Amino acid sequence: MSIEQVQFAGLSVSRFIIGGNPFSTVSHQGQARDLEMRQWYTTARIKATLAEAEASGVTTFLGRADNHVIRMLCEYRDEGGQIDWIAQTTPELASIERSVSRALGGGANAIFVHGGQTDQMLAKGELGKVTDIIQRIRDAGLPAGIAGHNPDVHRWAEDHLDVDFYMCCYYNPSRRDEKAERDAEARETYRDEDRQIMVSLIQSLRRPAIHYKIMAAGRNDPDEAFAFAVAHMRPTDATCVGVHTKDNPDMVRENVERLSRCLGQAAAKAA
Repeated sequence: MSIEQVQFAGLSVSRFIIGGNPFSTVSHQGQARDLEMRQWYTTARIKATLAEAEASGVTTFLGRADNHVIRMLCEYRDEGGQIDWIAQTTPELASIERSVSRALGGGANAIFVHGGQTDQMLAKGELGKVTDIIQRIRDAGLPAGIAGHNPDVHRWAEDHLDVDFYMCCYYNPSRRDEKAERDAEARETYRDEDRQIMVSLIQSLRRPAIHYKIMAAGRNDPDEAFAFAVAHMRPTDATCVGVHTKDNPDMVRENVERLSRCLGQAAAKAA
């Protein structure tokens, strides 16, 4: 199976990117679900899931620059895995700069600033700090991007920042004004209004966008979610989706096929 690729500053990225939140026990469904993912996703199962993704034509993994992910990827690549890694900075570290250094040392192929961190900086009027971080990533020869749950992060970046790609969350489930890290027990809200605002904004962005949380952390119907995403993805865009194979062992393959089918239907309609 093959899936279309897009380019981010010279990096070839599969239009289906496998997301790492479930591997890092980030369910956005409460602490019990987090624990379930922690117990399920042993290193062996994560590597098997990445191998299945590669067998389905996926060339790109997106995950946190934490010790767990870096060690797992090191093992996976030593064992023959070829998947590229788009690294996400980790809010629990002392600084974003330290996250970037960890990602660079861990073999990242691209790096972006975590959406909770940019949301918090926006609330505090400190987004200007991102400029030097983006330059540091680029100086290392990697594509640099930012994520954001709040659309105003991307609006600010369009006016003040030159990035290689955007990570655009379809939903803004909880405020991160005071704390960049998520609260596993905080009530999260997934409003269709937020999704509509973000996909409208994406159309105006000058750089490629990775559409993420398209399924509202498992709350949306997969067929509807992929069809909606494809209807709003530009030719330069990709989508990032996490999987929990305990729920469905074939989830990777089925989701890649959904995206490929929707992209094919969109192309046929446009012809």
